[in-house]
Amino acid sequence: MRINEAKRRMLEGNPVLGPVIGLGAPLIAETFSLAGCDYVIIDQQHGAWDDTTTLQAFRGIMVGSAVSLARVPRNDYYSIGRVLDQGALGVIVPMVNSAEEAEAAVYATRYPPRGGRSWGPFGAGGYGPDYGDRADDEILLLVQIETRQATERARDILAVDGVDGCWIGPLDLARSLGADYHSPAGAPEVEAAIEGVLTACRETGKIPGIYAAGIGKRRLDQGFLFVTMCNDEMLIVDGVKRMLKSLRSDRD
Repeated sequence: MRINEAKRRMLEGNPVLGPVIGLGAPLIAETFSLAGCDYVIIDQQHGAWDDTTTLQAFRGIMVGSAVSLARVPRNDYYSIGRVLDQGALGVIVPMVNSAEEAEAAVYATRYPPRGGRSWGPFGAGGYGPDYGDRADDEILLLVQIETRQATERARDILAVDGVDGCWIGPLDLARSLGADYHSPAGAPEVEAAIEGVLTACRETGKIPGIYAAGIGKRRLDQGFLFVTMCNDEMLIVDGVKRMLKSLRSDRD
């Protein structure tokens, strides 16, 4: 079976970088992989993906350096199992607020006896005939910590056996805290909550991850290992704006 190099590197203490892709275009996912990213997240929660385009994206990602990951729409046994069957080597589960919810994510992700995932990979069959024997070790399970409740229970959530780490969602976390993440007044409260989750990761030996568009270097310096550096829409919009500004200023 193909080794999940991103997971392997993080377990060795080395950070990995990648985007989250929401526009539903498989070729964009493939392009990021060919550009040298460590992973690519297919965002089924907030993105424009269906079964066909998801499968195409996973196949495209395989031709480059990246590992295929997916953020599922919800903490649901069938949603998690289906995206793994399609070929995801990692799953990000949103809005996990308790140890019990983390246990449900593990149950859906791992095969018996470590969990209760049902057998039936189709896209994942391309990883090799030993997929069934090695999938539990290669698949990465990250739970999202993005509410006040989750930050208060972060240590218990991360201590669940089978959870590899977390992915902090700063914007939803700020909303849950009633703080403005982008204001001088609100940012300290959000940052304190983020530091608390980072500490919980260190105490439990789990992988700390975060969405870090625009501040990836800062999050790497903090000690985050799974750093999401951008999303596809943001990158396109920012690039177009910079080009327009440059060309229009040349004519003024």
